[in-house]
Amino acid sequence: MKKYFSLLLGLVLAAAVQAQIQDPVKFSTEFKTLSDTEAEIVFTGTIDKGWHVYSTDLGDGGPTSATLTVDKKSGGIELDGKLKPIGKETSVFDKMFEMQVRYFEHTARFSQKVKLTGGTYSISGYLEYGACNDENCLPPTEVTFTFTGESKAKAATPAKKEEAAKPDATQAAPATEAAATTDSPATAATTDSAATAVSPTPAVAAGDLWRPVIKEMEALGEHHTNADASWWYIFIVGFGGGLIALFTPCVWPIIPMTVSFFLKRSKDKKKGIRDAWTYGASIVVIYVALGLIITAVFGADALNSLSTNSIFNILFFLMLVVFAASFFGAFELTLPSKWSNAVDSKAESTTGLLSIFLMAFTLSLVSFSCTGPIIGFLLVEVSTTGSMVAPAIGMLGFAIALALPFTIFALFPTWLKSMPKSGGWMNVIKVTLGFLELAFALKFLSVADMAYHWHLLDRETFLALWIVIFGLLGIYLLGKLKFKHDDDETKVGVTRFFLALISLAFAVYMIPGLWGAPLKAVSAFAPPMTTQDFNLSTNEVHAKFYDYEAGMEYARLNKKPVMLDFTGYGCVNCRKMEADVWTDPRVSAPINNDYVLITLYVDDKTPLDKPLTVEENGKSRTLRTQGAKWAYLQRVKFGANAQPFYVLLDNQGEPLNTSYAYDKSVDKYVEFLQTGLKNYKKVISD
Repeated sequence: MKKYFSLLLGLVLAAAVQAQIQDPVKFSTEFKTLSDTEAEIVFTGTIDKGWHVYSTDLGDGGPTSATLTVDKKSGGIELDGKLKPIGKETSVFDKMFEMQVRYFEHTARFSQKVKLTGGTYSISGYLEYGACNDENCLPPTEVTFTFTGESKAKAATPAKKEEAAKPDATQAAPATEAAATTDSPATAATTDSAATAVSPTPAVAAGDLWRPVIKEMEALGEHHTNADASWWYIFIVGFGGGLIALFTPCVWPIIPMTVSFFLKRSKDKKKGIRDAWTYGASIVVIYVALGLIITAVFGADALNSLSTNSIFNILFFLMLVVFAASFFGAFELTLPSKWSNAVDSKAESTTGLLSIFLMAFTLSLVSFSCTGPIIGFLLVEVSTTGSMVAPAIGMLGFAIALALPFTIFALFPTWLKSMPKSGGWMNVIKVTLGFLELAFALKFLSVADMAYHWHLLDRETFLALWIVIFGLLGIYLLGKLKFKHDDDETKVGVTRFFLALISLAFAVYMIPGLWGAPLKAVSAFAPPMTTQDFNLSTNEVHAKFYDYEAGMEYARLNKKPVMLDFTGYGCVNCRKMEADVWTDPRVSAPINNDYVLITLYVDDKTPLDKPLTVEENGKSRTLRTQGAKWAYLQRVKFGANAQPFYVLLDNQGEPLNTSYAYDKSVDKYVEFLQTGLKNYKKVISD
């Protein structure tokens, strides 16, 4: 029984480790002969949903581009040109990198043409690529290949064949059980003749510092994630939008009329209440179906592109400006009356549940001029999740809020008498929505501005416009600014006064942002801090070391704990964590003062002094760059391969807390750091 329990425990731990090791892309390689003298090496990758693989030649400072490296080749084969992407690419402007990037979704294909110069040939090497999803990125990943054969092309002259074969004499000897060996490009370039075996530096040169601590970290608990919060956020945003829509002139006056109709329709009060419930349920079904239809027609990926596509962002900017002008009283936006009249007449001619459903559909059409901008903004916001169900969840929240009063007043009809009558206050709400639509329109314009590098809406320009908009909104709510549909009533109620106070206070709050204040309340809408021309902010976090062994030695000599930051130059969410979480003084202070921060870039292309040959999952693997070394460290020591990834260690390489991934909760991050410090004090006191 004890042996069985140990085996079961081992399987559970292995499954837990595998849960953190992500393998969303699977590549296959193929050597296609095109003619006697031409061939191509084709790489075909199958990509899991939600992930994408970056294309070739993206430039410096961006994500990992797909590249081909040849380790060994004979004189019978030569490369012909560069690695080329095949198929449909998605091209978007990445706001974090401030550059245009291209990537593949679902399937990625790359082709490398080669020339066959005659006789036998052999070629081996690897394709390196980068892959990301909306939450994390993988380190640069290699797809190895080896092809040998004999071409029908006319063989080269003996002299040339001997000269071309010369580099083969310098290749490394086969790996042995004691230590695997590989060839060094530098050595191959400087050696004339004899066979030379280059012994790589052992990957675990630092001893216990590289020892796996996966089980120890699992014993400390699961790492922090924020997977479920987004669904609740989407539902709450939709519910809030529905509540706002309730108080618009298109919906509020309909509530008492509709509820009274259902209660008077039948002498049986229970049947009237049932019909009102059915009416509310029909509203929910209509709007949820709308969310599902939009996703089915455009697809989750197409909706996701709305968040970065310049044309769509300009269109939404113009749409919101038009709706704002309508709310200000410039003109009225309504659907063709024959649509609502046709549905309404159909509802009157039918009976039963169908008539109630058609009445709910009539409400949806009649209220479009007020609910349209809210629904449009909601769908664009949830499109960034790239999920098939996100629009439906948002519309579910919207519909529940919209249907709530119809069912509540049906249950308690006497409450209808205390319901505020429509009047001038509804026009105030409509104008207020116009100001909000105008503010949100600038958010979409800023995306297009960064895509085309117009530099019209840098951060301080954006904030200046928002300060003016919310300042004018506050003045309007105080009754000092009027539009043509406003009455001459000069009295300002208590509610309106407090709303004006909030708007003016928000405008004042944004003023320090003109000089570089973080303004976390608007960070999701304002352009990034990198577009700020004048920045006085100095609350930043900088790594003390970019090398694991050197940083650990410094920590040992200074008797300090260590924070490992596995990141990447192409990791967008790493930058988000640094901007939104690390700038908080509660986070920056302990990182700067109490820990030795070691930042390890898993996509660092700096060549190692000597290649490292390691054994991983029963296979021999060669590490050629600093980034590959740190990615291997993350996998072998911590059992994870996605970034961002944060680990707290003592100066002997032992974990002080569970790991931390992408979660922008400052409180959780502070708790993560403080727990590590608390556990370190226990370690040094023992």
